Amino acid sequence: MIALAQVPAPASPLVSLQTRDLTVGYRTRGAHRVVLEHLNLAARAGELVCVLGPNGSGKSTLLRTFARMQPPLSGQIELDGLSLAALTQLEVARRLSVVLADRVLVEALPARRVVELGRYAHSNWFGHVSDEDKRAVDWAIDVVGAAAVAERDFLELSDGERQRILIARALAQQPHVLLLDEPAAFLDLPSRIELMTLLRRLTRRDHLAVIVSTHDLETALRIADVLWLIMPNGELAVGAPEDVVMSGGIARAFEGRHLRFSSEGRTFSWLTAAQGSASVRGAGLSAAMATAVLEREGYCVVDDGDRECDVRVDVNADGWSMGSPDGDCSGTDYASLAASLRGRTARP
Repeated sequence: MIALAQVPAPASPLVSLQTRDLTVGYRTRGAHRVVLEHLNLAARAGELVCVLGPNGSGKSTLLRTFARMQPPLSGQIELDGLSLAALTQLEVARRLSVVLADRVLVEALPARRVVELGRYAHSNWFGHVSDEDKRAVDWAIDVVGAAAVAERDFLELSDGERQRILIARALAQQPHVLLLDEPAAFLDLPSRIELMTLLRRLTRRDHLAVIVSTHDLETALRIADVLWLIMPNGELAVGAPEDVVMSGGIARAFEGRHLRFSSEGRTFSWLTAAQGSASVRGAGLSAAMATAVLEREGYCVVDDGDRECDVRVDVNADGWSMGSPDGDCSGTDYASLAASLRGRTARP
């Protein structure tokens, strides 16, 4: 059994989705396999919530339970103060929409028609699209910035364009809560940033509660209003990104033998091996690049001072110079610095 820290959900008219002592998991052959339990969470209108956690921690299971794609093992989920279990499927669709991580392949259908499918909760399944439906579809396409591709075949679109259309389809439902499970899984870095910026804009402009699971930790730390961080031991850290960082939750959840989290920079450093310690003397971008090279080559970069280091690197606009017990050397680019570091014998 996994016990999570209880986080009281405040009673507020702005709470769009709320859980009360929720347990999620799977029923198999009459037995229960608990993934997460004792969840008391709240997502408010106008907030972007990012769900973080290592692989297999239960992020997707949690979102699928919210979407009523699988039943909770116990506890309650409320939408706009109403029990999710008591709502009809149509009533749920008018309050909550979902964008999953799976690639969606639609044969011979224009992108606009894909967005129109999101209106089923407000119209019918017989193909009739009212003027109100058309206005909602046009609004959703405009909000996600997809007007230029709306008439193209869905299969002809790039991954980023398809994701915008799928979000537009979800928005066409006119929900109060938008759930997204790894929406940036197939996107390049600029598209991921654009997508997260779009989601934040939706919370502010249209007062949606947006809950998104993501592995893009560094972007989540910069753009989310609230983090739900699932720890490896099953505990839950909830709060503003800065509060979760200050609690040490990010480091406990994701640091490993070759990975170190910097709370100040809200970034991770990759330590490929334990080659020793190093210091960098210099300023600006040159010092930052030298530090990046040293960390990539397996050195722990420490503040320059009286402490003995295995390697000392000085940088300026003309290049670098390095001093070590093996001798001194210098160069003009970072490739030569990396080559010199790789040529050193690793200290025991």
